[in-house]
Amino acid sequence: MFDKTINKIRLLFRKDKEPYLCFYRMTGFYPRNIDIYKQALLHKSSSIKNEKGRPLNNERLEFLGDAILDAVVADIVYKRFEGKREGFLTNTRSKIVQRETLNHVARQIGLDKLVKSSSRQFSHNNYMGGNAFEALIGALYLDQGYRACKKFMEERIINQYLDLEKISRKEVNFKSKLIEWSQKHKFEIVFNLINQAVDKDQNPIFNTQILVENIPAGSGKGYSKKESQQEAAQETLLKIRKEPKFIDAIFQAKAEREKAAEPTYDTEESLPEEASTETTESETVSIREEILAERYDDTERIIAEAEEAAFQEEMNTKEKGSVS
Repeated sequence: MFDKTINKIRLLFRKDKEPYLCFYRMTGFYPRNIDIYKQALLHKSSSIKNEKGRPLNNERLEFLGDAILDAVVADIVYKRFEGKREGFLTNTRSKIVQRETLNHVARQIGLDKLVKSSSRQFSHNNYMGGNAFEALIGALYLDQGYRACKKFMEERIINQYLDLEKISRKEVNFKSKLIEWSQKHKFEIVFNLINQAVDKDQNPIFNTQILVENIPAGSGKGYSKKESQQEAAQETLLKIRKEPKFIDAIFQAKAEREKAAEPTYDTEESLPEEASTETTESETVSIREEILAERYDDTERIIAEAEEAAFQEEMNTKEKGSVS
């Protein structure tokens, strides 16, 4: 309370009051270091550089905020749903921190309108607001600490914009979304039932492993094949979002599979001219470089596409309920 009063007094003597007031209205806390909040609004396409000439954007804050947000939401969900099993808590947390929910929250608090980026990127990037929200959490954590982040999420976000009871009951078909993604991006995906066991009460337990381009991805277990596949698909989507090495591996495996499927020539007469061979090799290198350059954008696009349908379905249901 004393610190808040001091910050109010200091604000009276600042010439640039507006940024401080903006983030205070949004978070409920007066910024101590306004620079990190401003950085949270800088998308990598903004081309802004610091005094040393290095690119300045919100990617590092987004990385930090993602981890803090997971911890904060897990803390809140654990205490809100006393007695619920681990699988329920994990699924509920995932629904809250999914990209489409964060995009929705960013729009509600007006954060999406503050993000600085190239106009081209903004028009094609429907997850920019959610990324900026994670970066804001990272900035708030560095400036005010964990408790402030939890208070912000609980009082300013969840209590005002999210219905935890409804979210916890919302069904997200992760298997369907993963299959849609694999078909769109032409990845081969397999659901393998590894084994079937029983628990102490003799209830059957199923274990599923997903392979993407023959590379192990997510695994899951449940009291039905469907439940185990859903958990494995959810874990796979999470790997796609958060593990660049996994993205690299499946892109490379896909490229090798497609190359192996290309027609081969048995005689020298069938081969293209030497100049054409050099061009083909050059094009192959170019394509690989493009894949490497785009993989991180694909990571976020993948998860956004996988979650959007479920979120929109919930919003449509809510609107129909309001009309009736």
